[in-house]
Amino acid sequence: MEAYNRLLTIVHEVNSIVSAYKSEKYLSDVDSILTGSSSEMGVDEIHELIEDDEEEMFQPQKGNVAFVCALDGWGFTVGEFAEFYAEQFKLKTAAMKKALWGPWYCHPKTGKIVGRKGLGEGSTAQPMFVQCVLKPLWQFYQGVLEPDGDKGIIEKVMKRFKLVVPDREKNNKDPKIVLQAIMSRWLPLSEAILSMVIRCMPDPVAAQAYRVSRLLPKREVVDEVAKSEVFSEAEYVRKCVETCAASSEAPTIAFVAKMFAVPMKMIPHKGPDGDILNDFTDENGNNTESDECFLAFARIFSGTLTAGQKIYVLSALYDPLKGEATQKHLQEAELQSLYLMMGQGLTPVASATAGNVVAIRGLGHHILKSATLSSTKNCWPFSSLMFQVSPMLKVAIEPSDPADMGALMKGLRLLNRADPFVEVSVSSRGEHVLAAAGEVHLERCIKDLKERFAKVSLEVSPPLVSYKETIEGEGPNPLDNLKILSGNTDYVEKTTSNGRCTVRVQVMKLPNALTKLLNENSDTLGEIISGKLGQTYKKLESQIGSVAEDDEPLEAFRKRIRDAVENDIVSAIPENETDKIQKCKVLWDQLLERIWALGPGQVGPNLLITPDSIGKSTEDAIVVPGFSHVSEKLGFVDDTRNSDSAVEANSALYAEAASLASSVVSGFQIATSAGPLCDEPMWGLAFLVEAYISSASIQSSDPENSQQLMEQYGMFTGQVMTAVKEACRAAVLQRKPRLVEAMYFCELNTPVDYLGSMYGVLARRRARVVKEEMQESSPLFTVHAYLPVAESFGFADELRKWTSGSSSALLVLSHWEQLMEDPFFVPKTEEEIEEFGDGSSVVQNTARKLIDAVRRRKGLPVEEKVVQHATKQRTLARKV
Repeated sequence: MEAYNRLLTIVHEVNSIVSAYKSEKYLSDVDSILTGSSSEMGVDEIHELIEDDEEEMFQPQKGNVAFVCALDGWGFTVGEFAEFYAEQFKLKTAAMKKALWGPWYCHPKTGKIVGRKGLGEGSTAQPMFVQCVLKPLWQFYQGVLEPDGDKGIIEKVMKRFKLVVPDREKNNKDPKIVLQAIMSRWLPLSEAILSMVIRCMPDPVAAQAYRVSRLLPKREVVDEVAKSEVFSEAEYVRKCVETCAASSEAPTIAFVAKMFAVPMKMIPHKGPDGDILNDFTDENGNNTESDECFLAFARIFSGTLTAGQKIYVLSALYDPLKGEATQKHLQEAELQSLYLMMGQGLTPVASATAGNVVAIRGLGHHILKSATLSSTKNCWPFSSLMFQVSPMLKVAIEPSDPADMGALMKGLRLLNRADPFVEVSVSSRGEHVLAAAGEVHLERCIKDLKERFAKVSLEVSPPLVSYKETIEGEGPNPLDNLKILSGNTDYVEKTTSNGRCTVRVQVMKLPNALTKLLNENSDTLGEIISGKLGQTYKKLESQIGSVAEDDEPLEAFRKRIRDAVENDIVSAIPENETDKIQKCKVLWDQLLERIWALGPGQVGPNLLITPDSIGKSTEDAIVVPGFSHVSEKLGFVDDTRNSDSAVEANSALYAEAASLASSVVSGFQIATSAGPLCDEPMWGLAFLVEAYISSASIQSSDPENSQQLMEQYGMFTGQVMTAVKEACRAAVLQRKPRLVEAMYFCELNTPVDYLGSMYGVLARRRARVVKEEMQESSPLFTVHAYLPVAESFGFADELRKWTSGSSSALLVLSHWEQLMEDPFFVPKTEEEIEEFGDGSSVVQNTARKLIDAVRRRKGLPVEEKVVQHATKQRTLARKV
């Protein structure tokens, strides 16, 4: 019964996950219908969505669930046992399938199959699945593996199911070999899986008819282009893909989903006598078993692929209508060999038609991860592969022997091609960073590097976790955060080395909703700022579903920014204080009109505000003018502001100040990309930078003196850049800096008996529980929590350990959350000293531990005491 309950739990969890995805798809479909200009779907079709959702749920009686043991090589579906028991219970096979799963029992007196109510109170009958499926399997395992087991059951099973097992295997002294030999013939795993695939999956002709809209979406073109021969042939190719045309006249179209590496010794080839050999040798007779051969994993959608055929390789950016402009995304290659992938082996074939999945040799130098293969140039490339998640687990790797660095770099290139999901990069500090989907995926990647691709000993760092840096803010009152617009004197001042420029910086915290909006739309903002409005409009139209017909996407995006700000104002200020609300809105409108740049990387969630030079520039000193470049691109202002009349008084000084604007922006970008706490990017901050250039420090007319000053202090633009960077970092340190960490949304399903153990695991990993509820008609509790990414490594293993494998967790990257602890906290009041201690006895809080760990990894100085108790006497006993 315990195994049965566990199987029930697994099926229920899978159905819960699938229904959650289906619900999101259904809701998005309904939203698109409701927001569309003309409804293309009726109510009946909406109900069909719900019915389809219910039909696709996994249920063993439907034949779409297989119970397998890969270790011993057997598996079955409910239908196989239903055919066997149908005659015994005098039922049809379809009725027996339903009875073998769920709350159905065999009445001990009548022998009929009844529900729970038909048994009566006090009955100890077991479900049909336990009695007819699991119990015989348990008895067979006990009879074979246990020394005092019933050995006669082996002959009974072989006789009942007419199994033929060689005596060498049946009489083997190792009971495990006997078990695998009989079970693999009684319930062969390959037949169970293959029959389920044939029964449940659509054939290629039916599948491509409804998948073509996703694989090859229709292109909207003008009438002149639609009449061209290129477009007509491309549409003909699309029609052939839709119908899975397999004739010899149809164009050959295939899609390479990934490249995978196979040792050369595993590649079959024909010897001199025509025999297929595996010990591959090159032309010089040298054995090349250590080499890897990259094969393309491809699905043929139209036509026929043949060995030796010349074909075009199209990347995702290829466009047949643009002709020569996209020729760099087109290559011509020759297919050396075709193989059918039969389990672990490869079977060479001369040709393969549409609907087949094949391995292709000869494309290793043309494809990195995925591509489209076509026999004609006039073909649209297939859509790129979309992954539901991105690689989150990152580690830094280096060879144990520095002399092996070349081998490691070669191995990383091979791994990047062999695994479509892995990401290889080089950090700003020169580290080779490997990003994987999880701990098991990372372990496999490291193993492949060591044993197959690089073949060197490696040193792997602890997981690299990204953080952000921000400030605590002034408090719940939005007016306090907007002091930088009202001439506040609370600023940080830095001066360049030669004294020519004085930089004053003020910083404020942005609302969380605005910060999240800027972060999630960084790609869109980058295209807006760079002027790629055509692509941006398409993205915005797909992201913003509730836009009225007469609204432009850019106007809707501005509205989202204003809504994020207004929501923060309304939530922080009572409704009856209308004057204060209106004042905040006016100040925010002024701030949105003065956005100079975004950072880091020109598209980050931090703002650089242009200084208000009116009344501050004089004949002797002038403020470096800012330009509302981002505000102009977003449409908050029509044109950039003009400077005041002080420009005319000293045009030379103004020209010099205007030339330093790029240095101010560069200093801001450097500061926001590496904060003062641990060189991590800043998050949700707005900086007001005022750089004053003094007229007394104009370049001297003596060229020798100017050269001497430059050699002494360096380039003046570099000095301004450094001063802005240091001032921004110092301003953050002055305003109560805080650490921001990434959070996972964690959904856990746990039996009632293990709730305490599960909560203990969550507490040890700083998780925050937000919801808990009991599932209806199930002994499981569903718990929703937020778990820091830094604490997620080893979480699944620890959870299984403390709950005996009864709990399962689903982790999805959710959001960034500020850690409220002060990393520089020092007890000062009597209550704080009494609670936390004083001096060396104060334990570091979580924020400081995380910051110190990152600083150690990056090689930055860490404030820590080498000697903890220097004055404490050490008395060593000396026993003679």
